[in-house]
Amino acid sequence: MEKQKPSILNPSMLSLLAEMVLDEAIYKYRTESLYKRIDEALENKDEANFNRLTTELKQIQASRPDL
Repeated sequence: MEKQKPSILNPSMLSLLAEMVLDEAIYKYRTESLYKRIDEALENKDEANFNRLTTELKQIQASRPDL
């Protein structure tokens, strides 16, 4: 009997791949949004908002595993 090769098309692999793609899209959206809002805080000389947003960005970056 011949062993079957693992297929990327099996449901569990597709689910994992979809989750990875979604996680990456969410991460990119959140970081890009934070960078934009940080730039706006700098332009407006809003130190409190700048500090809050940079702290949030650092937390998001720290929670992401190195790739």
